[in-house]
Amino acid sequence: AAAKRKRGALSAGKAKRARRAPSAGEAAPEGGPRESGGPPQEYRIPPPVSQGKWKNKERVLIFSSRGINFRTRHLMQDLRTLMPHSKADTKMDRKDQLFVINEVCEMKNCNKCIFFEAKKKQDLYMWLSNTPQGPSAKFLVQNVHTLAELKMTGNCLRGSRPLLSFDPIFDREPHYALLKELFIQIFGTPQYHPKSQPFVDHVFTFTVTDERIWFRNYQIIEEDASLVEIGPRFVLNLIKIFQGSFGGPTLYENPHYQSPNMHRRLIRLSVAAKFREKQQVKEVQKIKKKGTKVLVEEDPTEVVFETPAEEKPVEIQLVKPESKPIVKDKKKLRKIQRKKQKKLFRTEG
Repeated sequence: AAAKRKRGALSAGKAKRARRAPSAGEAAPEGGPRESGGPPQEYRIPPPVSQGKWKNKERVLIFSSRGINFRTRHLMQDLRTLMPHSKADTKMDRKDQLFVINEVCEMKNCNKCIFFEAKKKQDLYMWLSNTPQGPSAKFLVQNVHTLAELKMTGNCLRGSRPLLSFDPIFDREPHYALLKELFIQIFGTPQYHPKSQPFVDHVFTFTVTDERIWFRNYQIIEEDASLVEIGPRFVLNLIKIFQGSFGGPTLYENPHYQSPNMHRRLIRLSVAAKFREKQQVKEVQKIKKKGTKVLVEEDPTEVVFETPAEEKPVEIQLVKPESKPIVKDKKKLRKIQRKKQKKLFRTEG
């Protein structure tokens, strides 16, 4: 048995030597170098290595709850491809409390989290959190368009680092300043990350319009900074900012926020009010028809415009008119008329 192990060890050592690539100083003949009785060796080009040390070790966990639709799933996959420092996990059960996500992030060795929460199979909420201390922010996601849905002409390198562009209002308001720092730490790819490429060829823009944050992704196509949209795109409607991670004291609450349930309720009430108004108009018309008609008194001035008709003399016909022959056949009637016309011509002649 010992001899067998030795023989196996020798064969393994030979195989390792055969697989080893030649040094840089060796000259390789055409067709690849060959050893005596061994397979041809392969040359492999190493991937680009960033010249620097990876210090900012930000890792983002991107996952969702159960009950999301296909568009949310595609959006989540697009964010994972755009963010090389992200990690994935299985869907979380609806019955679990949100603070369990802190333990999941700790197991996955992540210090940031993007969590998509679906409710009623139609409303989508996004949580951005700095785990485990906080803060965290809850948004309502609207107008979602994914990469496959938009079919834009732009295209960026996979794993490249993005530029982050923010609206000037992010520096004026305190709650927007807090969100800006959260966006920078979550969406910004760390420098010298092992999975990232040392290129900057696209821009993430965060614009505040109509009390909402609009997210867009553009590719830098030329040196003069001309941009082409790639996608995905979505709108974030801020609900609350919490001091802790997925809970805690409320730091800010959006006064302009209206929940989807309230929005749908107002739409139903407006439709019901229109229907009720139509019914009331019909009832008023029925009452008017059933009501007694008021007779209008005669106007004495109407006689002024009446002009009496001219009196015609009464004509009394003394001779009985000739009876017309009743002929059912039209051809016979025509023949009779022709005969009468001929007689008239003869008498005149």
